[in-house]
Amino acid sequence: MKTTGYAGRRSSRLNRKHKQRGAVSIIVAASIVLLIGVVGIAVDSGLGYMVKAKLDAAADAAAIAAGEAVTTGSTQAAQAANAIAAANSFFAANYPAGYLGTTATLNAPSVVFNQGTITIDTSAQASMPVGFMHLFGFNLLNVASASETVRKDLDLVLIIDTTGSMATDPAVPPAVRSAAITFLQQFDPLTDRVSLIHFAYGTVVDQPFNGNARGFDMAAMTKSINAFNFAGSTNSEEAYWNALNQLNTVITQPSSLRVIVFFSDGAPNSFASIFPTTNKNCNSVAGTIISGDTPSTPAALYADNVQSQQLSSPCYNNNASKVISQLPNWYNAHNTSWLNNQTIPVITNTPRVVTSTVNYANVNNAGRNIAEAMANLARSEGTYVYAIGRGSELLTPEGANGEIGQDVLKCMANTANSLQRCYNPKQPVGVYCSALTPADMTPCFSRLASEILRIAK
Repeated sequence: MKTTGYAGRRSSRLNRKHKQRGAVSIIVAASIVLLIGVVGIAVDSGLGYMVKAKLDAAADAAAIAAGEAVTTGSTQAAQAANAIAAANSFFAANYPAGYLGTTATLNAPSVVFNQGTITIDTSAQASMPVGFMHLFGFNLLNVASASETVRKDLDLVLIIDTTGSMATDPAVPPAVRSAAITFLQQFDPLTDRVSLIHFAYGTVVDQPFNGNARGFDMAAMTKSINAFNFAGSTNSEEAYWNALNQLNTVITQPSSLRVIVFFSDGAPNSFASIFPTTNKNCNSVAGTIISGDTPSTPAALYADNVQSQQLSSPCYNNNASKVISQLPNWYNAHNTSWLNNQTIPVITNTPRVVTSTVNYANVNNAGRNIAEAMANLARSEGTYVYAIGRGSELLTPEGANGEIGQDVLKCMANTANSLQRCYNPKQPVGVYCSALTPADMTPCFSRLASEILRIAK
Protein backbone atom coordinates (compact mmCIF):
# COMPACT_ATOMS: atom_id res chain seq x y z
CA MET A 1 0.00 0.00 0.00
CA LYS A 2 2.76 2.41 0.90
CA THR A 3 4.60 1.54 -2.28
CA THR A 4 1.48 2.07 -4.37
CA GLY A 5 0.80 5.36 -2.64
CA TYR A 6 4.32 6.56 -3.20
CA ALA A 7 4.18 5.60 -6.89
CA GLY A 8 0.89 7.46 -7.25
CA ARG A 9 2.28 10.55 -5.65
CA ARG A 10 5.43 10.34 -7.82
CA SER A 11 3.33 9.94 -10.96
CA SER A 12 1.24 12.97 -9.99
CA ARG A 13 4.35 15.08 -9.49
CA LEU A 14 5.69 14.01 -12.88
CA ASN A 15 2.44 14.98 -14.55
CA ARG A 16 2.57 18.40 -12.94
CA LYS A 17 6.17 18.89 -14.12
CA HIS A 18 5.21 17.92 -17.65
CA LYS A 19 2.36 20.43 -17.55
CA GLN A 20 4.65 23.14 -16.18
CA ARG A 21 7.24 22.44 -18.86
CA GLY A 22 4.55 22.69 -21.50
CA ALA A 23 3.36 26.03 -20.11
CA VAL A 24 6.94 27.37 -20.01
CA SER A 25 7.47 26.27 -23.59
CA ILE A 26 4.37 28.17 -24.67
CA ILE A 27 5.51 31.28 -22.76
CA VAL A 28 9.02 31.05 -24.22
CA ALA A 29 7.65 30.60 -27.72
CA ALA A 30 5.33 33.56 -27.29
CA SER A 31 8.15 35.64 -25.85
CA ILE A 32 10.41 34.78 -28.78
CA VAL A 33 7.71 35.84 -31.24
CA LEU A 34 7.17 39.06 -29.29
CA LEU A 35 10.91 39.70 -29.04
CA ILE A 36 11.34 39.13 -32.75
CA GLY A 37 8.48 41.56 -33.36
CA VAL A 38 10.00 44.21 -31.10
CA VAL A 39 13.45 43.79 -32.67
CA GLY A 40 11.83 43.88 -36.09
CA ILE A 41 9.98 47.10 -35.30
CA ALA A 42 13.23 48.61 -34.00
CA VAL A 43 15.12 47.60 -37.15
CA ASP A 44 12.40 48.79 -39.53
CA SER A 45 11.88 51.98 -37.54
CA GLY A 46 15.63 52.67 -37.58
CA LEU A 47 15.68 52.29 -41.33
CA GLY A 48 12.61 54.50 -41.49
CA TYR A 49 14.41 57.25 -39.55
CA MET A 50 17.33 57.01 -41.96
CA VAL A 51 14.96 57.35 -44.90
CA LYS A 52 13.21 60.29 -43.20
CA ALA A 53 16.51 62.11 -42.61
CA LYS A 54 17.57 61.56 -46.21
CA LEU A 55 14.19 62.68 -47.50
CA ASP A 56 14.24 65.83 -45.31
CA ALA A 57 17.70 66.76 -46.58
CA ALA A 58 16.67 66.22 -50.19
CA ALA A 59 13.48 68.28 -49.80
CA ASP A 60 15.45 71.10 -48.13
CA ALA A 61 18.06 71.03 -50.90
CA ALA A 62 15.30 71.19 -53.50
CA ALA A 63 13.69 74.20 -51.84
CA ILE A 64 16.99 76.07 -51.44
CA ALA A 65 18.01 75.38 -55.05
CA ALA A 66 14.61 76.56 -56.25
CA GLY A 67 15.00 79.75 -54.21
CA GLU A 68 18.28 80.51 -55.95
CA ALA A 69 17.10 79.58 -59.45
CA VAL A 70 13.85 81.55 -59.22
CA THR A 71 15.71 84.81 -59.93
CA THR A 72 16.57 83.57 -63.43
CA GLY A 73 14.14 84.40 -66.22
CA SER A 74 12.51 87.41 -67.85
CA THR A 75 8.96 86.41 -66.86
CA GLN A 76 7.41 84.89 -63.75
CA ALA A 77 6.49 81.79 -65.75
CA ALA A 78 10.12 81.32 -66.78
CA GLN A 79 11.32 81.93 -63.23
CA ALA A 80 8.86 79.39 -61.84
CA ALA A 81 9.94 76.85 -64.47
CA ASN A 82 13.62 77.39 -63.59
CA ALA A 83 12.83 77.01 -59.89
CA ILE A 84 10.95 73.74 -60.45
CA ALA A 85 13.70 72.36 -62.67
CA ALA A 86 16.32 73.19 -60.04
CA ALA A 87 14.20 71.60 -57.32
CA ASN A 88 13.83 68.35 -59.26
CA SER A 89 17.53 68.26 -60.09
CA PHE A 90 18.71 68.83 -56.53
CA PHE A 91 16.18 66.40 -55.07
CA ALA A 92 17.44 63.67 -57.39
CA ALA A 93 21.04 64.48 -56.54
CA ASN A 94 20.40 64.33 -52.79
CA TYR A 95 18.10 61.28 -52.74
CA PRO A 96 19.68 58.44 -54.74
CA ALA A 97 17.27 56.21 -56.64
CA GLY A 98 16.44 53.07 -54.68
CA TYR A 99 17.98 54.32 -51.44
CA LEU A 100 17.50 51.49 -48.88
CA GLY A 101 15.10 49.89 -51.32
CA THR A 102 12.71 52.87 -51.25
CA THR A 103 10.75 54.58 -53.96
CA ALA A 104 10.74 58.37 -53.52
CA THR A 105 8.76 61.08 -55.29
CA LEU A 106 9.07 64.88 -55.22
CA ASN A 107 5.70 66.53 -55.72
CA ALA A 108 5.47 69.47 -58.11
CA PRO A 109 6.90 72.45 -56.17
CA SER A 110 4.61 75.42 -55.53
CA VAL A 111 6.04 78.82 -56.55
CA VAL A 112 3.99 81.82 -55.40
CA PHE A 113 4.87 85.46 -56.25
CA ASN A 114 3.41 88.09 -53.93
CA GLN A 115 4.53 91.74 -54.23
CA GLY A 116 8.22 90.90 -54.36
CA THR A 117 8.19 88.00 -51.90
CA ILE A 118 8.50 84.55 -53.44
CA THR A 119 7.36 81.49 -51.49
CA ILE A 120 8.46 78.05 -52.68
CA ASP A 121 7.02 74.91 -51.09
CA THR A 122 8.35 71.43 -51.74
CA SER A 123 7.01 68.11 -50.48
CA ALA A 124 8.12 64.53 -51.02
CA GLN A 125 7.30 61.02 -49.92
CA ALA A 126 9.06 57.66 -49.91
CA SER A 127 7.76 54.10 -49.53
CA MET A 128 10.04 51.56 -47.84
CA PRO A 129 9.44 47.79 -47.86
CA VAL A 130 9.49 46.39 -44.32
CA GLY A 131 11.05 43.19 -43.06
CA PHE A 132 9.99 42.00 -39.63
CA MET A 133 6.90 44.21 -39.51
CA HIS A 134 5.25 41.74 -41.92
CA LEU A 135 4.46 39.80 -38.77
CA PHE A 136 2.04 42.56 -37.81
CA GLY A 137 0.42 42.92 -41.20
CA PHE A 138 2.49 45.85 -42.56
CA ASN A 139 4.06 45.67 -46.01
CA LEU A 140 5.28 49.26 -46.54
CA LEU A 141 6.47 52.10 -44.34
CA ASN A 142 5.51 55.48 -45.81
CA VAL A 143 7.62 58.55 -44.97
CA ALA A 144 6.82 62.16 -45.92
CA SER A 145 8.71 65.46 -45.80
CA ALA A 146 8.05 69.10 -46.64
CA SER A 147 10.17 72.24 -46.88
CA GLU A 148 9.57 75.91 -47.60
CA THR A 149 11.80 78.72 -48.83
CA VAL A 150 10.62 82.31 -48.57
CA ARG A 151 12.66 84.80 -50.56
CA LYS A 152 12.15 88.23 -49.04
CA ASP A 153 11.56 91.26 -51.18
CA LEU A 154 14.75 93.32 -51.53
CA ASP A 155 15.71 96.98 -51.87
CA LEU A 156 19.38 97.21 -52.88
CA VAL A 157 21.59 100.23 -53.54
CA LEU A 158 24.91 99.54 -55.27
CA ILE A 159 27.48 102.34 -54.80
CA ILE A 160 30.57 102.35 -57.02
CA ASP A 161 33.64 104.50 -56.35
CA THR A 162 34.76 106.10 -59.63
CA THR A 163 37.56 108.26 -58.24
CA GLY A 164 40.75 108.91 -60.19
CA SER A 165 42.81 106.45 -58.15
CA MET A 166 40.77 103.65 -59.70
CA ALA A 167 42.39 104.35 -63.07
CA THR A 168 46.05 104.24 -61.96
CA ASP A 169 46.07 100.54 -62.87
CA PRO A 170 44.55 100.07 -66.36
CA ALA A 171 43.30 96.63 -65.37
CA VAL A 172 41.04 98.04 -62.65
CA PRO A 173 38.27 99.86 -64.59
CA PRO A 174 37.30 96.84 -66.76
CA ALA A 175 37.47 94.58 -63.69
CA VAL A 176 35.15 96.96 -61.80
CA ARG A 177 32.65 97.00 -64.66
CA SER A 178 32.67 93.23 -65.10
CA ALA A 179 32.38 92.48 -61.37
CA ALA A 180 29.53 94.97 -60.85
CA ILE A 181 27.54 93.61 -63.80
CA THR A 182 28.04 90.01 -62.67
CA PHE A 183 26.94 91.01 -59.17
CA LEU A 184 23.67 92.55 -60.39
CA GLN A 185 22.92 89.48 -62.49
CA GLN A 186 22.49 87.50 -59.26
CA PHE A 187 19.30 89.41 -58.43
CA ASP A 188 15.76 89.17 -59.76
CA PRO A 189 15.01 91.89 -62.34
CA LEU A 190 11.28 91.29 -61.86
CA THR A 191 10.94 91.43 -58.08
CA ASP A 192 14.08 93.01 -56.55
CA ARG A 193 14.39 96.79 -56.50
CA VAL A 194 17.89 98.04 -57.31
CA SER A 195 19.39 101.53 -57.54
CA LEU A 196 22.84 102.24 -59.01
CA ILE A 197 25.06 105.13 -57.83
CA HIS A 198 28.60 106.23 -58.63
CA PHE A 199 30.63 108.94 -56.92
CA ALA A 200 33.86 110.93 -56.70
CA TYR A 201 33.79 114.69 -55.80
CA GLY A 202 30.03 114.49 -56.28
CA THR A 203 27.48 111.70 -56.63
CA VAL A 204 25.42 110.63 -59.62
CA VAL A 205 22.34 108.42 -59.31
CA ASP A 206 22.66 106.45 -62.54
CA GLN A 207 19.58 104.30 -62.06
CA PRO A 208 17.10 105.37 -59.36
CA PHE A 209 14.42 103.16 -57.91
CA ASN A 210 11.23 103.21 -59.94
CA GLY A 211 9.12 104.35 -57.02
CA ASN A 212 7.37 101.44 -55.38
CA ALA A 213 7.34 99.38 -58.58
CA ARG A 214 9.13 96.07 -58.32
CA GLY A 215 12.08 95.09 -60.48
CA PHE A 216 14.94 96.90 -62.21
CA ASP A 217 16.25 97.39 -65.75
CA MET A 218 19.35 95.20 -66.09
CA ALA A 219 20.11 96.47 -69.58
CA ALA A 220 20.08 100.09 -68.37
CA MET A 221 22.26 99.15 -65.39
CA THR A 222 24.78 97.50 -67.69
CA LYS A 223 24.86 100.51 -70.00
CA SER A 224 25.48 102.88 -67.08
CA ILE A 225 28.26 100.75 -65.62
CA ASN A 226 30.02 100.45 -68.98
CA ALA A 227 29.93 104.25 -69.30
CA PHE A 228 31.75 104.91 -66.02
CA ASN A 229 34.84 107.10 -66.18
CA PHE A 230 37.23 107.51 -63.27
CA ALA A 231 38.24 110.93 -61.92
CA GLY A 232 38.09 112.88 -58.66
CA SER A 233 38.53 112.32 -54.92
CA THR A 234 36.52 110.36 -52.35
CA ASN A 235 33.30 112.03 -51.15
CA SER A 236 31.78 108.85 -49.73
CA GLU A 237 29.19 110.47 -47.51
CA GLU A 238 27.46 112.13 -50.46
CA ALA A 239 27.04 108.68 -52.00
CA TYR A 240 25.59 107.42 -48.72
CA TRP A 241 23.19 110.36 -48.53
CA ASN A 242 21.89 109.61 -52.01
CA ALA A 243 21.53 105.92 -51.16
CA LEU A 244 19.49 106.77 -48.06
CA ASN A 245 17.45 109.27 -50.04
CA GLN A 246 16.60 106.54 -52.54
CA LEU A 247 15.60 104.15 -49.75
CA ASN A 248 13.66 106.68 -47.67
CA THR A 249 12.13 109.04 -50.22
CA VAL A 250 11.84 107.38 -53.63
CA ILE A 251 10.40 104.26 -52.02
CA THR A 252 7.46 104.80 -49.69
CA GLN A 253 6.66 101.10 -49.21
CA PRO A 254 10.00 99.58 -48.17
CA SER A 255 10.86 95.95 -48.67
CA SER A 256 11.50 93.59 -45.79
CA LEU A 257 15.24 93.58 -46.60
CA ARG A 258 17.26 96.72 -47.38
CA VAL A 259 20.94 96.62 -48.33
CA ILE A 260 23.64 99.12 -49.32
CA VAL A 261 26.71 97.67 -51.07
CA PHE A 262 29.60 100.15 -50.99
CA PHE A 263 32.65 99.62 -53.22
CA SER A 264 35.67 101.92 -52.81
CA ASP A 265 39.45 102.00 -53.01
CA GLY A 266 39.96 104.58 -50.30
CA ALA A 267 38.75 106.17 -47.09
CA PRO A 268 36.68 109.39 -47.36
CA ASN A 269 38.66 112.61 -47.68
CA SER A 270 36.03 115.16 -48.84
CA PHE A 271 32.51 116.25 -47.95
CA ALA A 272 29.69 118.47 -49.18
CA SER A 273 27.72 121.16 -47.34
CA ILE A 274 26.50 124.72 -47.63
CA PHE A 275 29.57 126.59 -46.35
CA PRO A 276 29.98 130.10 -44.95
CA THR A 277 31.89 131.71 -47.83
CA THR A 278 33.93 134.81 -48.54
CA ASN A 279 31.55 135.78 -51.35
CA LYS A 280 27.84 136.23 -50.67
CA ASN A 281 27.00 134.77 -54.09
CA CYS A 282 28.20 131.38 -52.82
CA ASN A 283 26.57 131.42 -49.36
CA SER A 284 23.57 129.30 -50.35
CA VAL A 285 25.41 126.97 -52.74
CA ALA A 286 25.87 123.33 -51.75
CA GLY A 287 29.26 122.08 -52.85
CA THR A 288 32.14 119.79 -52.03
CA ILE A 289 35.41 120.65 -50.34
CA ILE A 290 38.19 118.18 -51.09
CA SER A 291 41.47 117.08 -49.55
CA GLY A 292 43.94 114.36 -50.41
CA ASP A 293 45.04 111.33 -48.41
CA THR A 294 48.33 113.06 -47.63
CA PRO A 295 48.78 116.63 -46.33
CA SER A 296 47.76 119.13 -49.00
CA THR A 297 45.80 122.35 -49.43
CA PRO A 298 42.04 121.67 -49.67
CA ALA A 299 40.21 122.93 -52.76
CA ALA A 300 36.58 124.02 -53.15
CA LEU A 301 33.88 124.16 -54.31
CA TYR A 302 32.98 121.22 -56.57
CA ALA A 303 29.47 120.24 -57.65
CA ASP A 304 27.97 117.71 -55.26
CA ASN A 305 25.73 116.12 -57.94
CA VAL A 306 28.35 115.67 -60.68
CA GLN A 307 31.22 113.20 -60.51
CA SER A 308 33.98 115.77 -61.05
CA GLN A 309 33.17 119.38 -61.84
CA GLN A 310 34.47 122.63 -60.39
CA LEU A 311 31.86 125.29 -59.68
CA SER A 312 32.24 128.49 -61.65
CA SER A 313 34.13 131.48 -60.25
CA PRO A 314 33.99 132.91 -57.59
CA CYS A 315 32.80 129.69 -55.90
CA TYR A 316 35.90 127.66 -56.78
CA ASN A 317 39.52 128.08 -55.80
CA ASN A 318 42.33 125.55 -55.51
CA ASN A 319 42.87 127.05 -52.05
CA ALA A 320 39.57 126.41 -50.28
CA SER A 321 40.21 129.01 -47.57
CA LYS A 322 39.90 131.73 -50.21
CA VAL A 323 36.29 130.64 -50.85
CA ILE A 324 35.21 129.16 -47.51
CA SER A 325 35.56 131.26 -44.36
CA GLN A 326 35.02 128.35 -41.98
CA LEU A 327 33.56 124.86 -41.84
CA PRO A 328 29.85 124.58 -40.91
CA ASN A 329 28.73 123.19 -37.57
CA TRP A 330 26.54 120.51 -39.15
CA TYR A 331 26.32 118.54 -42.35
CA ASN A 332 23.71 120.59 -44.22
CA ALA A 333 24.14 119.81 -47.91
CA HIS A 334 20.48 118.77 -48.18
CA ASN A 335 17.28 119.78 -46.49
CA THR A 336 15.27 116.62 -46.10
CA SER A 337 12.62 115.44 -43.69
CA TRP A 338 14.53 112.29 -42.80
CA LEU A 339 17.87 114.05 -42.16
CA ASN A 340 17.71 117.42 -40.40
CA ASN A 341 20.72 119.70 -40.15
CA GLN A 342 21.57 118.68 -36.59
CA THR A 343 21.74 114.94 -37.15
CA ILE A 344 25.39 114.75 -38.18
CA PRO A 345 27.91 117.25 -36.75
CA VAL A 346 30.90 118.57 -38.68
CA ILE A 347 32.56 120.38 -35.78
CA THR A 348 33.12 117.68 -33.17
CA ASN A 349 35.60 115.95 -30.88
CA THR A 350 34.55 112.41 -31.77
CA PRO A 351 35.44 110.07 -33.29
CA ARG A 352 37.97 112.47 -34.86
CA VAL A 353 38.58 116.07 -33.81
CA VAL A 354 37.32 118.67 -36.29
CA THR A 355 37.43 122.44 -35.72
CA SER A 356 36.02 125.19 -37.92
CA THR A 357 39.37 126.08 -39.51
CA VAL A 358 39.63 125.30 -43.21
CA ASN A 359 42.67 123.04 -43.40
CA TYR A 360 43.73 119.55 -44.50
CA ALA A 361 43.29 117.77 -41.17
CA ASN A 362 39.80 119.15 -40.52
CA VAL A 363 38.51 118.41 -44.02
CA ASN A 364 39.98 114.91 -44.02
CA ASN A 365 38.68 114.07 -40.54
CA ALA A 366 35.24 115.54 -41.24
CA GLY A 367 34.88 113.47 -44.41
CA ARG A 368 35.57 110.27 -42.48
CA ASN A 369 33.35 111.21 -39.53
CA ILE A 370 30.37 112.07 -41.75
CA ALA A 371 30.69 108.93 -43.87
CA GLU A 372 30.76 106.69 -40.79
CA ALA A 373 27.78 108.59 -39.37
CA MET A 374 25.84 108.13 -42.62
CA ALA A 375 26.49 104.39 -42.58
CA ASN A 376 25.47 104.28 -38.91
CA LEU A 377 22.24 106.10 -39.78
CA ALA A 378 21.49 103.49 -42.47
CA ARG A 379 22.08 100.62 -40.05
CA SER A 380 19.98 102.27 -37.33
CA GLU A 381 17.08 102.05 -39.81
CA GLY A 382 17.67 98.31 -40.22
CA THR A 383 19.64 98.55 -43.47
CA TYR A 384 22.56 96.18 -43.99
CA VAL A 385 25.78 97.81 -45.18
CA TYR A 386 28.31 95.66 -47.04
CA ALA A 387 31.68 96.98 -48.20
CA ILE A 388 34.35 95.96 -50.67
CA GLY A 389 37.78 97.57 -50.45
CA ARG A 390 39.94 97.60 -53.57
CA GLY A 391 43.72 97.63 -53.54
CA SER A 392 46.57 97.37 -51.07
CA GLU A 393 46.43 101.13 -50.40
CA LEU A 394 43.64 100.41 -47.94
CA LEU A 395 46.22 98.63 -45.78
CA THR A 396 48.57 101.64 -45.72
CA PRO A 397 48.22 104.33 -43.01
CA GLU A 398 46.87 107.52 -44.61
CA GLY A 399 44.93 110.64 -43.74
CA ALA A 400 45.35 113.19 -41.00
CA ASN A 401 45.48 110.49 -38.31
CA GLY A 402 47.44 107.85 -40.22
CA GLU A 403 44.46 105.49 -40.34
CA ILE A 404 44.11 102.21 -42.21
CA GLY A 405 41.43 102.76 -44.85
CA GLN A 406 40.21 99.18 -44.44
CA ASP A 407 39.30 99.95 -40.82
CA VAL A 408 37.07 102.84 -41.95
CA LEU A 409 35.23 100.58 -44.41
CA LYS A 410 34.80 97.88 -41.74
CA CYS A 411 33.31 100.50 -39.43
CA MET A 412 30.82 101.46 -42.14
CA ALA A 413 29.82 97.82 -42.57
CA ASN A 414 29.70 97.15 -38.79
CA THR A 415 31.69 93.95 -39.09
CA ALA A 416 32.38 91.93 -35.95
CA ASN A 417 36.14 92.51 -36.40
CA SER A 418 35.89 96.27 -36.90
CA LEU A 419 37.36 98.78 -34.46
CA GLN A 420 35.95 98.51 -30.94
CA ARG A 421 34.49 102.02 -31.11
CA CYS A 422 32.51 101.07 -34.23
CA TYR A 423 31.01 97.64 -33.68
CA ASN A 424 27.37 97.65 -32.58
CA PRO A 425 25.88 94.14 -32.25
CA LYS A 426 22.38 95.66 -31.95
CA GLN A 427 22.57 96.87 -35.56
CA PRO A 428 22.72 94.75 -38.73
CA VAL A 429 26.16 93.20 -38.96
CA GLY A 430 27.63 93.52 -42.43
CA VAL A 431 30.45 91.98 -44.41
CA TYR A 432 33.74 93.46 -45.58
CA CYS A 433 35.71 91.87 -48.42
CA SER A 434 39.20 92.90 -49.46
CA ALA A 435 39.92 92.84 -53.19
CA LEU A 436 43.66 93.39 -53.28
CA THR A 437 43.97 92.71 -57.01
CA PRO A 438 41.62 93.19 -59.99
CA ALA A 439 41.15 89.41 -60.07
CA ASP A 440 39.76 89.53 -56.50
CA MET A 441 36.85 91.83 -57.41
CA THR A 442 34.45 89.31 -58.90
CA PRO A 443 34.94 86.80 -56.03
CA CYS A 444 34.30 89.62 -53.52
CA PHE A 445 31.15 90.76 -55.28
CA SER A 446 30.01 87.12 -55.56
CA ARG A 447 30.58 86.61 -51.84
CA LEU A 448 28.41 89.63 -51.03
CA ALA A 449 25.70 88.50 -53.46
CA SER A 450 25.63 85.08 -51.78
CA GLU A 451 25.39 86.68 -48.35
CA ILE A 452 22.52 88.92 -49.44
CA LEU A 453 20.66 86.00 -50.99
CA ARG A 454 21.26 84.01 -47.78
CA ILE A 455 19.66 86.61 -45.53
CA ALA A 456 16.89 87.12 -48.10
CA LYS A 457 15.62 83.61 -47.34
